[in-house]
Amino acid sequence: MSTITLTVEELEAMLDRAAKRGAKAALAELGLHDDTASKDLNDVRDLLSAWRATRKTMWHTAVKLVTASALAFIAAAVFMSLKNGQ
Repeated sequence: MSTITLTVEELEAMLDRAAKRGAKAALAELGLHDDTASKDLNDVRDLLSAWRATRKTMWHTAVKLVTASALAFIAAAVFMSLKNGQ
C-alpha cells in the first residue's frame, strides 16, 4: 500500500476544485447553470426587496388609516356635543 503526501497548498487547491464542482452541480440541479442565472437571482432579490417595501407601506397605511379614523370619530363626537349644547 502506498502513501500519498500532500502539501497544505495542494490540499487546499483540491478542496477548492471539489467545492467549485459541487457548487456547479447544485446550480445545474436548480436550473441556474447558464448565463442567465445571475440575472434570475437579481430578479428574485428585486422581487423580495419590492415585497418588503410593499409590506412596510401597507403597515404604514394601516396605521395612518386607524389614526385618521380615530381622529375623525373624536372630531365628530366633539361636533355633535357642541351642536347639542347650543
